[in-house]
Amino acid sequence: FWIAVAMVGARTGAMGMNRVLDAAYDAKNPRTSERAIPKGSLSGGFVTAVSVLSFGLLVLAASRLNALCLYLSPVAIGIVVIYSLTKRFTSLSHLVLGLSLALAPIGAWIAVRGDLSAVPLLLGAAVLLWVAGFDILYALQDIDFDRRTGLHSIPARLGPGAGVWISRLLHAGTVVLLAAVGIAAGRGWLYAAGVVTAGVLLAYEHSLVSADDLSRLDTAFFNMNGYLSVAVFLFTAADVIFVGR
Repeated sequence: FWIAVAMVGARTGAMGMNRVLDAAYDAKNPRTSERAIPKGSLSGGFVTAVSVLSFGLLVLAASRLNALCLYLSPVAIGIVVIYSLTKRFTSLSHLVLGLSLALAPIGAWIAVRGDLSAVPLLLGAAVLLWVAGFDILYALQDIDFDRRTGLHSIPARLGPGAGVWISRLLHAGTVVLLAAVGIAAGRGWLYAAGVVTAGVLLAYEHSLVSADDLSRLDTAFFNMNGYLSVAVFLFTAADVIFVGR
């Protein structure tokens, strides 16, 4: 229960602060100008208050789990808040977003086990590369806006072609790290099938997007990554249940 509460608190707080800190840019970008704060549906003060309360909920949940979770909760909050500022000064903001989401499997492991080992760190690294890879693809549509307003991203700095290739390399690394998780955790053939499925889905995702054709970007970004996360979870759960620990 408290793991779910921590997740909701962290996600709500992070999303809220992202919207508050990016509100001025969102208002200028046609793609994001209809979001709640630029549109005036919600005030920045209200969203900030909700975010602070959500982070408080995260700390409360962490305190109910174990001491290590509680001690590390401010670190998690700091990372997810800082991410929203990174596009102002570094093209590596995609990796910071990946790190923010990588905290989820690492934090869940600490919540259950109260310690750290190679398995959650490898899984966190896989999530980091996966998220950074698809965030680079998503940034392709904002290249002109980012360059105009002085925001940083890999596609804006290196161009769309380089961005696509870097995303492919990061996703190849994701598959390698998922395989390493299976080896480190002693998982069986069902988990391996899940890794193969993830690789196929990522390959298909990249077949949908090219530097000069973003018409299927939403399908690649939302659908394929949604399918991937569900597939990895189901295959991992099946491996634990049917193949054993």
